[in-house]
Amino acid sequence: MLAIAMWSEYGYDIDLMKVLAMLAVHEIEETKIGDLTPFEIDKKTKNVIGHKAVEEILASLIRGATIKELIFEFDERKTNEAKFAYYCDKLEADLQCKLYDEEHCINIKKHVSNEAKNDEYIKKTLQEEGNLSGLWLKLGQERYGYDNNFKSISSYVKNNRISTKA
Repeated sequence: MLAIAMWSEYGYDIDLMKVLAMLAVHEIEETKIGDLTPFEIDKKTKNVIGHKAVEEILASLIRGATIKELIFEFDERKTNEAKFAYYCDKLEADLQCKLYDEEHCINIKKHVSNEAKNDEYIKKTLQEEGNLSGLWLKLGQERYGYDNNFKSISSYVKNNRISTKA
């Protein structure tokens, strides 16, 4: 839905059906391996196990090989569709993190075994932001390569309450 809304409201010149298929295949990968964060696994390893999971899931489909190519395109982020799909996937995770934070579903202090907490940048940013979603959104704004539309929404989410729960 985020991809459809972004395409509709900002007039991106992309093949929306390809983006939706790409996002769906990416989600299939995550149903098998989990939605692993950079704090849990490096990008290269995640891609290897993710691609293997997609191959296993799609192996019995007649057009499985064609569908599988979408995950490679997504991961390479060289096409406009792949970049757009990647931004949507990341912004959705940012939104979810903010909601979890606002609804008190996460507590960073409970994650004592998370080695990322020892990273100086992470510690400094977490202290500056005061919460996990602030850290997560700032990291996203700095590292995902968002265009101005995605940055604008990310900034709004970072600076405003988005949950409808009191």
